[in-house]
Amino acid sequence: MSIPIVEISDAEVGKVLVQHEGHFCDVKAKEISPGKLTKTICALSNAEGGEVLIGIREDKPNRVSVWSGFDVPEDANGHIQAFEGLFPLGDGYGYVFLRSANHHGFVLKVEVAKNRDVKHASDGRVYIRRGPQSLPCDTEEALTRLRRNKGLISFETEPVNADPAEITNSTVIIRFMLDVIPTAEPEAWLRKQQLIVHDKPTVAGIVLFAEEPQAMLPKRTGIKIYRYKTKAAEGTRDTLDGEPLSIEGNAYVQIHEAVRTTAEIIESVRVNTPTGLESVKYPITALHEIITNAVLHRDYSIADDIHIRIFDNRVEVASPGTLAGHITPENILNERFARNATIVRLINKFPDPPNKDVGEGLNTAFSAMREMKLRPPQIEQEGGYVKVVLKHEPLASPEEIILEYLEDHDQITNRISRDLCFISSAQRIG
Repeated sequence: MSIPIVEISDAEVGKVLVQHEGHFCDVKAKEISPGKLTKTICALSNAEGGEVLIGIREDKPNRVSVWSGFDVPEDANGHIQAFEGLFPLGDGYGYVFLRSANHHGFVLKVEVAKNRDVKHASDGRVYIRRGPQSLPCDTEEALTRLRRNKGLISFETEPVNADPAEITNSTVIIRFMLDVIPTAEPEAWLRKQQLIVHDKPTVAGIVLFAEEPQAMLPKRTGIKIYRYKTKAAEGTRDTLDGEPLSIEGNAYVQIHEAVRTTAEIIESVRVNTPTGLESVKYPITALHEIITNAVLHRDYSIADDIHIRIFDNRVEVASPGTLAGHITPENILNERFARNATIVRLINKFPDPPNKDVGEGLNTAFSAMREMKLRPPQIEQEGGYVKVVLKHEPLASPEEIILEYLEDHDQITNRISRDLCFISSAQRIG
């Protein structure tokens, strides 16, 4: 299979040469051995993916990068064979040669996708990307964490040192059985669903059917809700309005209670609009889907709560853990992967399940925001969390917003303009 050759301009060469090694990018000289290169490719694949540019040399005395590509594309065959050894099925990576009229040689650009499998470098070890480094996963704990992040194993199947009666005789399971499977006995059904293993309830069983999962899985099943009276990037103790609220109970109860509480708090938020102070409004459907997604797909092995932060101009929902499997912020609306498949499957059997359309939650949230003429949700991975941000930011342009305001007012100040348009910098509006 021939590799495409892409001609790029001098300006584009300049952009290539200022690429810095980081979490999503690495730059290598063409002299790197294929074996060493597999460490980088393996590390990116085991993390969030990224790209590698091969044929860029570092001029250390001048602290600059220099274009120094392969004389002919065939000189890169050894490197390409290394990629094919890591990805024998031909998926998970793609590459092109970059060529410029005023620079010698071909630079090989490799795009590495986040992979659902754990990849090993040619030395047999597993590496993962952390910032600009490719670090070995050389402990069983690190490998287990990586497998969980890949979705190859799930903490939801782990047994919990608790009495099985916590789920076989709870009001939750009794009500569920009467509503859903009235002909079955709770304990037999729970064992059949692998929610009791070796006479111990599993994490999934506790999350779904215990009356107080927080007692048996402390700091792993809670939701905290904060109200910050600010539009700043971070909330502080000074801007925190009251004490954080704790939402407890099983997953089904938590979702409905967290959505209800969040909506109530949002209704108390007032913002400037062209017609004066008005209550902030978000589509309840978007709130419901994003909170549901956080509860169902969080990494229950991490001892931390889900954090819902309500600001004057946005709502942030941070769920512990990274995106599982091959899911990335870029493909999350089109790809499907459930970290906690049992929890996702069984909560859908509850009356009025929170995940009615399994796999369509975030798409529904995006549609709901668009229908209310608000910016789409922003999804990112940050500090070991998946964070979804709902901004109370209209799709209208600043010019349209300001003109609408001036229809009812004689003048407008810079501060009001920035407030209405959600612009933080005073220099952006003259």
